[in-house]
Amino acid sequence: MPERIADEAILRAVDNGFARQVAFLADLVRFPSQRGEEHAAQSFMAAAYEADGYAVDMWRVDVDAIRDLPGFSPVAVSYDDAFNVVATHTPRNATGRSLILNGHIDVVPTGPLERWVRDPYDPAIEDGWMHGRGAGDMKAGLSACLYALAALRSLGYQPAANVYLQSVVEEECTGNGALACLQRGYRADAAFIPEPLEPRLMRAQVGPIWFRVEVDGDPQHASGAFSAGANAIEKAFLIIQALKQLEIVWNARKVDDKHFCDHPHPIRFNLGRIEGGEWTSSVPARCVFEMRVATYPGQKLEDARAELEACIADVARDDPFLANRPPKMSYNGFMAEGYVLEGADEMEAVLRRSHVAVWGEPLTEHVTSATTDARFFGLYADTPAIVYGPICRMPHGYDEAVDLDSVRKVTQTIALFIADWCGLEPIDPEAS
Repeated sequence: MPERIADEAILRAVDNGFARQVAFLADLVRFPSQRGEEHAAQSFMAAAYEADGYAVDMWRVDVDAIRDLPGFSPVAVSYDDAFNVVATHTPRNATGRSLILNGHIDVVPTGPLERWVRDPYDPAIEDGWMHGRGAGDMKAGLSACLYALAALRSLGYQPAANVYLQSVVEEECTGNGALACLQRGYRADAAFIPEPLEPRLMRAQVGPIWFRVEVDGDPQHASGAFSAGANAIEKAFLIIQALKQLEIVWNARKVDDKHFCDHPHPIRFNLGRIEGGEWTSSVPARCVFEMRVATYPGQKLEDARAELEACIADVARDDPFLANRPPKMSYNGFMAEGYVLEGADEMEAVLRRSHVAVWGEPLTEHVTSATTDARFFGLYADTPAIVYGPICRMPHGYDEAVDLDSVRKVTQTIALFIADWCGLEPIDPEAS
């Protein structure tokens, strides 16, 4: 039978190792692991896993190996430096339930550095918050997984089941890193993802779609003395305005979704990038914009794409110039379904017990208009995935910061969860 140790001992063990955990997190934040630059940070994670005695698998994500799998998102960028890292704990006697502890190493761009109060890759602690790009989203979660297990080990115990520590790439743009873990054969009875969406149980999440629209214009002299031409930027604005109207329509459908019906604005059409024009005194010949939109759980992606494409086609049909030069639409990045946590009563009960033991209050739940890698486990691997993590301020924004006390408590919660879900066994085979 799996061993049991007092909750108080586990909580103290996390506290005793927390200074080392904070130092580890600071070192991890110093790696600028934006898309295509994750290799050094992943090597750091692999070394940390090896130092703690885990078997480590580090491999380059093979797009061709996952391209035809459910959940794949289309890409047009190089994967030469896109490496996943998975550390495996194997028990002496597998008497408990197995677990995946998943987190992503990739971070979003910083934006203009002069807008940050401090260097985003030089972590600083102020008033209990660690500042830095990725400190919250989600390197704090990666540290929590590693140090929750370290706390148990410091007490002479280890999980009595297989545990897989996953540090993946591509969460911020496709999710293909998590998908590659499934393709490689990593499976467990449950998954736990400590995304910084607060220490609450995430019940449901949306599914994002990224798309790109290229709009042609008719370049002429800006004076209009020869011909007025057709301004590609202004034509793009017509399309963007129509898409924003479609956003209103999609949000109105929340009344039919039991999870998002009370959410103030679940569906956002975010104009993330735009560029156009060649010369201030010339009518722009071209404009390109990229947008991220959200879909409800259960909404078919092909239906969502059809509506988006029809909206753009309607604008083009009604415009004399665009009717003859229709915009070009393509998909590159997220092509993701929404996800609802269902059929995970036992897992939720373990989390609720663990949360109360740490926080002294009942666990609450919420839904999010963001997305996480939980969908891969829940939708494509028949593995319930819990999302529960620390408190983060300004994720994706200037001066991102994570509340360190919440990191400590989330680490304690994860340690208790592992002890309950996986069970424990003594590290020393001769121990009683």
